[in-house]
Amino acid sequence: MNIADYKGVWVFAEQRDGELQNVALELLGKGREIADKLGVELTALLLGHKNIEEMTKELGAFGADKVLVADHELLSHYTTDGYAKVIADLINEKKPEIMFIGASYIGRDLGPRVAGKLSTGLTADCTSLDIDPENNNLLMTRPAFGGNLMATIVCGDHRPQMSTVRPGVFEKLTKDENRSFKIEKANISLAKEDIRTEVLEVVKLAKEVEDIIEAEFIVAGGRGVGSKENFAVLKDLADALGGSVAGSRAAVDNGWVDKSVQVGQTGKTVRPTIYIACGISGAIQHLAGMQDSNFIIAINKDGDAPIMKVADVALVGDYMKIVPELTAQYKAMQK
Repeated sequence: MNIADYKGVWVFAEQRDGELQNVALELLGKGREIADKLGVELTALLLGHKNIEEMTKELGAFGADKVLVADHELLSHYTTDGYAKVIADLINEKKPEIMFIGASYIGRDLGPRVAGKLSTGLTADCTSLDIDPENNNLLMTRPAFGGNLMATIVCGDHRPQMSTVRPGVFEKLTKDENRSFKIEKANISLAKEDIRTEVLEVVKLAKEVEDIIEAEFIVAGGRGVGSKENFAVLKDLADALGGSVAGSRAAVDNGWVDKSVQVGQTGKTVRPTIYIACGISGAIQHLAGMQDSNFIIAINKDGDAPIMKVADVALVGDYMKIVPELTAQYKAMQK
């Protein structure tokens, strides 16, 4: 492998039913920064079939220099074999030096398969990405050893350098519909025999899962909340603010809140305007998922809890007394 032959930054533009996933747009924001540091082109790789014109416009508006479109009827629905083959073939043909994939359910399945086909490395769940100015290698940082330290990983001898990033870690660029970009249609080779599974039917989950990543206000509870019933107090405040309720891993493990609203290293990464943490000690695993919030309010009986040190406002006391008072005062202000 001649590393010098590889050039450019690619972002996998994940879409479902013709709707781009936010993580793809977030990765374009970071990809734009990385591409500019390297002085190379930023390409959004879009796989699907039919009705993809609007998505190409969206990708261009959020920072892509080029949208590489792989349009094929066998790409209508995600399959591991189909997507991995097409992406690996295109990478072997066009040789990008960097490939970013969102760590969604699809991305967590797809990333390792593509890396395996290409005999390159993959750093999963990155929280920071940068370029080494000395050799232009990608610096991929992720939590390690249970979140007790941050490891920076380099894939110096193989290309492309690949990483997956969880939704909510990076910010989208401001949408600019006047940005100029190119659209290139890829020539792909894909047959039914290449795909070992067949999608017979798509059944969507019946329950609506709240996406806390988009919430501006989050009221989160931890072990200190004490019970599922006590989360009603937190919900009252979240409803008053027009926000969402979330929980720490301890709250999820105890069955007090759904896994879909877990914040932390093994949950979701959020960056709301205001994050109110109730009864959460603030282990490093939890902080990894919310420390980029614009404003953090921590309520805890233990004034020495780790979360109190990262909070903008730290209230030492019983959340069962403080939270209802916050709710009442906020409602009074709205009258």
